[in-house]
Amino acid sequence: MADREHEQRILGRITRMVEDERVLRDALASGRIDNATEQRRLGELERELDQCWDLLRQRRAKSEVGENPDDARVRPSSQVEGYLE
Repeated sequence: MADREHEQRILGRITRMVEDERVLRDALASGRIDNATEQRRLGELERELDQCWDLLRQRRAKSEVGENPDDARVRPSSQVEGYLE
């Protein structure tokens, strides 16, 4: 699969997770889920989003320096959480 296709798949996953966040917030606002459920599920989504953004950054960095972007790997959420804080 071409580099661009991999990147598009990762971006597609990110878009779906952002939409999932919106759905969770709407579910809380309408009373379909409670705050604890929303917080737990949002935490899971945020960790996965961090991992996706990190993977995308790794792929782009490897590509920029002439390395194989397919060598990029998903890192544990504990390693990538808070990079942007």
